[in-house]
Amino acid sequence: MPVYTVHAPVANGANLAATDQFTFVRDGFHFWAAVASVIWFAWHRLWLALIGWILLTVLIDVGLAKLGVGAATIFFVDLVLAILIGLEAASLQRWTLSRGRWRELDIVVADDEETAERRFFDRWAARHRGIVNDQWSVDRGAPPPTRSVPGQPFSKPPPLPQGGIIGLFPEPGGGSR
Repeated sequence: MPVYTVHAPVANGANLAATDQFTFVRDGFHFWAAVASVIWFAWHRLWLALIGWILLTVLIDVGLAKLGVGAATIFFVDLVLAILIGLEAASLQRWTLSRGRWRELDIVVADDEETAERRFFDRWAARHRGIVNDQWSVDRGAPPPTRSVPGQPFSKPPPLPQGGIIGLFPEPGGGSR
């Protein structure tokens, strides 16, 4: 089962009540990071990692070409670098988040991201239920009263008005003027 880490922003006055900004990062091999690294880095806004990856690839390719290594070997080295990027893509995402002053809140094990979100927020709600000055949730106790409970003032219907008429019309059967 995949493992997800949950991150929350703490910079620019963001608080932990803004749960819509939480980010879930899946650990494991990222196929598209290995196959289309430049696009994957740009899509996830990992700009420093993208620049570093481009520089590393160019330096290794130029260095191997200067040493007189064949094209097949250079391709094999690039393939190994692509597999390495696929394996470390989640770590690069977490590193970028930590540089942006995000903090890791939790680790969740789930089959997919939706299940991970559900499990995390179930635990999150259980942990934050006992906070004393929590303005975001209100514990109302028991369910609202119903009219079928005998002996309580709300169990009797309200009295009819003087003329026995309820509504906008002054007399029974009368229309609006």
